[in-house]
Amino acid sequence: MDTPGNAQERYTRQLKIPQWGEAAQQKLQAAHITVVGTGGLGSPVLYYLAAAGAGKLRLIDGDKVDISNLNRQILFAEEDIGKYKAQRAAEKIGALNSDIELEFIAETLTAENIEALIPATDVIVDCLDNFSTRFVLNKHAVSRAIPLVHAGIHSFSGQLTTILPGRTPCLECLFAGMKDPTLESGARIPSPVLGAVVGVIGSLQALEAIKIAGQVGNAYAQRLLIYDGLSGNFNEIEVVRDVNCPVCAAL
Repeated sequence: MDTPGNAQERYTRQLKIPQWGEAAQQKLQAAHITVVGTGGLGSPVLYYLAAAGAGKLRLIDGDKVDISNLNRQILFAEEDIGKYKAQRAAEKIGALNSDIELEFIAETLTAENIEALIPATDVIVDCLDNFSTRFVLNKHAVSRAIPLVHAGIHSFSGQLTTILPGRTPCLECLFAGMKDPTLESGARIPSPVLGAVVGVIGSLQALEAIKIAGQVGNAYAQRLLIYDGLSGNFNEIEVVRDVNCPVCAAL
């Protein structure tokens, strides 16, 4: 464990930032952040949250490492193939920063277990790869008024927005009716993706979670960021709440 002096040295570069400083650092170190999905997006999110000094991290992922993950899921190596992602992710980021309190849950999030798996938290980071589970997570976050940092990636493209329940559109407002592609067998079709694109979007997610926990700056709310990695362009779309949204209209 770090001594107070070592902790000060560890975070010295961010403590020098005028908009951050000791007050924001203490808030981050007191925060409880839940990351759902420890793969492509989850890898940079978890690395940067751990490096910045997030106080408590809950990791949820029921998948095991597969060789096809290694083009983008930088938490893992060949030796991790066949092992639970959540456990290996916790071990990797625990080695980066031993001061963080870690909890890993090697289960797939469902509507039936979400109350037990996410009973309370300050921020949720959506690092999932399918909309069916995202909608479950969104409903839970809205009902408990928990900020939710959403991102998604496909090929050379990525998107990002932050849901502040009662103030911004929720995922149901934005993507109602969105379905995940399936094969006739019912298995999910793997989505094409370049690892570096995941790194860009995952890093932005980590920054959002850090700002929310540290209570600095403005969340990327009421806006949807669209990143085109081929052209190098970032575009922004203003989004509004659906007054008839079955999830958040009553807030």
